[in-house]
Formats: sequence, C-alpha cells, structure tokens
Amino acid sequence: QVQLVESGGGLVQAGGSLRLSCAASGRTFSVSTMGWFRQAPGKEREFVARVSWSGISTLYADSVKGRFTISRDNAKNTVYLQMNSLKPEDTAVYYCAAQATGVGNTTSTRAYDYWGQGTQVTVSS
Repeated sequence: QVQLVESGGGLVQAGGSLRLSCAASGRTFSVSTMGWFRQAPGKEREFVARVSWSGISTLYADSVKGRFTISRDNAKNTVYLQMNSLKPEDTAVYYCAAQATGVGNTTSTRAYDYWGQGTQVTVSS
C-alpha cells in the first residue's frame, strides 16, 4: 500500500500563487507516474498534470498549461504542484494520485491506484 498526504492548499486572490505538496509513504518503490487532479463542486474529477518517475516527462491540462508546474523529488517521495496566476475557476479540491501498475491513460482517474484525501484551493476574484 501507498499513502498520499497533500498539503499547501488555502485561500488566495486571483493572480496569486500556491504550492501544493504530496508526500508518499509505504511501498513507494512501486510508484511510477504521479499526478494531480481536481474536483470542483458539482463537477467530475478532472486531470490537471502528471509527471513520470524520472521527472523528465510531464503533461498538463490545457486549462493550466503555462501557469502550473509539476515536479517530484524521489529522494523525499514528494510531488509538487506550483500554481501561478491563479484564477477563480481553479477553485477546487486538489487530489494527488499515484500509479503503481504502470498501465492506462495517465490523464484518466482509472490509471491511478492510490489517492490522497485532497486539499482545498480557493481563489477569490
């Protein structure tokens, strides 16, 4: 099993920045791709970004491209999401996810085996 704990959420004004962290513990050697998803009230959980095990390959949703940056530090078993130029439409609960099986489209929730509890991000206008 792998446990994921997110932190860094909060309330910020539009145009501001936040940095989310996701610390992994347990059988972290089994984890490959890690991702961030978000879910706004009344909406489905959607893909935000993902990073490969090496940290070299990244992928972003069009809605956050150029504003968000995903990275990981395998020595600390931690993945980060730097969010700049935040907009009110970025308001959501942000979830960290880890893939252990290494299969599936990494922009889909079904590709991930472990999930954190989520951290709230609220952007005021």
